[in-house]
Amino acid sequence: MPSPRFKSGISGNPAGRPAGKTPGAQIRKAIEKRKDEILQAVIEAAIAGDMQACTMLLDRITPPLKPVAAQIALSVPDGAGLSEQGAAVVTAALSGQIPPDIGSQLITALAAQSKIIEIDQLIKRVEALEQKK
Repeated sequence: MPSPRFKSGISGNPAGRPAGKTPGAQIRKAIEKRKDEILQAVIEAAIAGDMQACTMLLDRITPPLKPVAAQIALSVPDGAGLSEQGAAVVTAALSGQIPPDIGSQLITALAAQSKIIEIDQLIKRVEALEQKK
């Protein structure tokens, strides 16, 4: 069997790759040398109506907008069950009290809550059956 071409633990290039010789490093150097001209060209393009240049500049200087949660007040009696709460959400969405997407999110949350309650009740029932044994 012939010996392996490369020996484990021994570098074929102990000095490593020369610094600044990768394509990315060369591009960064070229941009750095002419950054003021490039920035001015992008600004002028944006002023002339180039929407891609506008987007690029705005993305760099303005933070993205984050949704703000609106306060919602639903009239649900204390101790109301999940079905009553769901009915209140649907009524509020249909009457325009809350936006439909918020209503959908609330119904989804109620459905998840019902699953949690269901699992919790099943665990308690199994534990009670195991104690009877």
